[in-house]
Amino acid sequence: MSETSKVVAVVGCTHAGTFVTQSILAAHPDWTVHVFERNDNLSFLSCGIALWVGDNISTTDNMFYSSPEKLAELGAVMHMCTDVTTIDLKGKTLTYHAIGSDEEQTLAFDKIALTMGSKPVMPPIEGLAEAMDAERVLLCKNFKHGQAIKEKCGAADRVAVIGAGYIGVELAEQLAEKGKKVVLVDGLDRVAAKNLDKVITDQIEEAFTEHGVELAMGQFVKAFELIDGGVRMVTTKDTFEVDYAILGAGFLPRTELVQGQVETVRPGAILVDEYMRATLTGESEPSQDVFAAGDTATVLYNPTGKPDYVPLATNAVRQGLLVGANIEKPTQAYMGTQSSSAVPLFGLYAASTGMTVAGGEARGVKLASTTLVTDYRPNFMKTTTPVTAVLTWDPETRKVKGAQFLSRQPDVAQSANAVSIAIQAGFTIDQLANVDLLFQPNFGNPVNYIGALAMQAVAEA
Repeated sequence: MSETSKVVAVVGCTHAGTFVTQSILAAHPDWTVHVFERNDNLSFLSCGIALWVGDNISTTDNMFYSSPEKLAELGAVMHMCTDVTTIDLKGKTLTYHAIGSDEEQTLAFDKIALTMGSKPVMPPIEGLAEAMDAERVLLCKNFKHGQAIKEKCGAADRVAVIGAGYIGVELAEQLAEKGKKVVLVDGLDRVAAKNLDKVITDQIEEAFTEHGVELAMGQFVKAFELIDGGVRMVTTKDTFEVDYAILGAGFLPRTELVQGQVETVRPGAILVDEYMRATLTGESEPSQDVFAAGDTATVLYNPTGKPDYVPLATNAVRQGLLVGANIEKPTQAYMGTQSSSAVPLFGLYAASTGMTVAGGEARGVKLASTTLVTDYRPNFMKTTTPVTAVLTWDPETRKVKGAQFLSRQPDVAQSANAVSIAIQAGFTIDQLANVDLLFQPNFGNPVNYIGALAMQAVAEA
């Protein structure tokens, strides 16, 4: 090993940890990288759990894009099924033990990547612990959770899904498609309310109702009571008896091991700079040796230009790659995120990027918006279908801040990508209205609906 070789600890190895390890070893093959992971697998694409439940995947093997063996082949020292119990960031040591063993060991490191990921939100619901112990309330985060949902709900008649964000609506749709009686519960008054405006969620809710999904919006779960062969779920408005309930109420960063040692922001995410460096508590400058990425860390949210918490696999992958690029010295800055996402539901395709008006209000930003409904391609074609599109922008600077799209045309999801680029580039509505977009009758109108939407925004501004 060369005199400049380093020992690096990577704590947690789902998406960010996997790409941190790969990128460090690619740039520094003579460094020693120790990887610590509580599970027996890594790189699981949990976004595919709903598709797995609905029998829409080829094989579960393809839900992993790496493995402990692959990282070991690159040179990583793998510590699978291992619990890290303490981390001393200033002293540069951590303690760990194999799960099921009391034999604790210590590792001294030169640099560390904190990629512990996130954990499911556990609301204060009476009887929740007992219902989970009885395996009547299930979580939806990792491979074992997916196995349990697939096995148990596959034989169920009635299932409750708690949380109507993208995870919840996907699960509810796939379970309904498998013939289950599904009740979807959320404290907000609409499905996917944090991602999409009412003009879009109204259409999604209509599709859910048409497919037999019972929507229990605007109510919170108060209690679970075990009953013969199932669980009784008591909400603030109603009572439901189901075989199983799946809890999908969101995620929180896993940062307990470094609590009080690094700067964090609500809801406990590690604050990182553009080079993925964390700042130790009491220090004024980012550490050269402590990095964080993925669901553990903040992102630069381009619609506001401020740090935010957006736990998405896409962010974890990009941040993980940047740790390797910057671990020796800061060279490649993070470009930020627009939190772009999409979901297919009963033949409808919804996609969003950036902020809704409500999302702006939650962040103290006042936004204007415009809505357009138009066919996605010319009506002389034998078939076409409408697109519902929403654009949000800053009424003072006229900069684009977000967009949403809904259609029965799958390509509509790529429109969110196009507007995502515009937000990241700082486009105004005037610039977006004049951008060059293709025309070919199979794919769009002479004035593409993105351009038409921006033109309407300009006219309304």
